[in-house]
Amino acid sequence: MNQRDAPSQAQASADEAIVFIVDDDPSMRRALANLFESVGLKVQAFSSALEILESKLPEVPSCLVLDIRLPGSSGLDLQADLAKANVHTPIIFITGHGDIPMTVRAMKSGAVDFLSKPVREQDMLDAVQAAIERDRKRRDAEKSVSNVRSRYESLTARERDVLALVASGLMNKQVAGELGLAEITVKIYRGQIMRKMAARSLADLVRMTDALEIPRTKGGAQT
Repeated sequence: MNQRDAPSQAQASADEAIVFIVDDDPSMRRALANLFESVGLKVQAFSSALEILESKLPEVPSCLVLDIRLPGSSGLDLQADLAKANVHTPIIFITGHGDIPMTVRAMKSGAVDFLSKPVREQDMLDAVQAAIERDRKRRDAEKSVSNVRSRYESLTARERDVLALVASGLMNKQVAGELGLAEITVKIYRGQIMRKMAARSLADLVRMTDALEIPRTKGGAQT
């Protein structure tokens, strides 16, 4: 990477958004970095697809501004490689050589925008802000599901059985009959489940099982 890109190699804190730039043109990298930094965004710039693939990217809300024509692997190839690596950073493609087939392929593969050079600064900033907000929401949703999964894993096997049947809509008496338990025992289990799952209501508990895609069954059998 050109030494003049060095100031753009900013380390993002846990809550700071960052824009990744991949472009083989040093002047374009600098221009984009200056634009994003002028509105307070952190920037990390790369000159090739290989360079970003070999880098450990910060786990913060982000987006990728990607030149579609790069030496070696193209921007479209990089998009495919990132998808295979389960990297879901939103991508904004930029190109001076774009055509309809390339645009269609990029958008069908998940790109959030496709801008032709020369790019209007406001168009680029609008696209980046929208992409970062999209990534922020995705990360928040994934974090929420991860927290719920951790709570679910704290349940005992019997509590999971009770949860599956309760979430399927069965009353305490019916759950007791299904599991061969006393109704009062089911009530105790339900209380423990609500506490461990930090659920405010039955509806809240059902939403959690939906988020985790937990089968509403006992031991995985269909009810």
